[in-house]
Amino acid sequence: MNTSPDYTRFPRVQMGRRAVAFGIDFLGVWLLSSLLGGRPRFSWAQVFVFLLAWYGMRVLLVYRNQGQSFGRWTLDMKLLDVEAGTVPDLLTLVKRESIAGSCTMLAAIALSNFLMNAGSILLLVPLALDCGIALADSTRHQAGHDLIARTIIASSLRGYSLDIKVSRFLAQVRQRVVK
Repeated sequence: MNTSPDYTRFPRVQMGRRAVAFGIDFLGVWLLSSLLGGRPRFSWAQVFVFLLAWYGMRVLLVYRNQGQSFGRWTLDMKLLDVEAGTVPDLLTLVKRESIAGSCTMLAAIALSNFLMNAGSILLLVPLALDCGIALADSTRHQAGHDLIARTIIASSLRGYSLDIKVSRFLAQVRQRVVK
């Protein structure tokens, strides 16, 4: 008997959209932690603020907002438990975001310290490996943190549709340039 979940029952999300939504969440948390830290290099206070904001945005907000963080909401996506097809429980979200958040925090430290120490760019490796799993897996396109937590990012009808609005705006600009 096959006990693996059926990944095909959820509408797929392109990797580019997922990356942009992740980037929106990352930039919001990174800017907040950078503003509150006040130093050019990443401090322990910034690490604490980063992790607190990350868990707030990617665990509490997702749990209360039908599986959507701010980045996912802007691009019409939501996080689902693969087996149940519903928003994951808090423990699953904490497990998922502990992996993604620690990799992302290392990336924030690397970006903050890059001008001081070019070797800090190696701190991007954990995030690259975690997300690289999604690129290597041609069937499911799930990152490492999604595989471990048994979650999936699916398209949603609820959101701001930023990608569609930007596409329409660029089409209008192209039409005006042609005229």
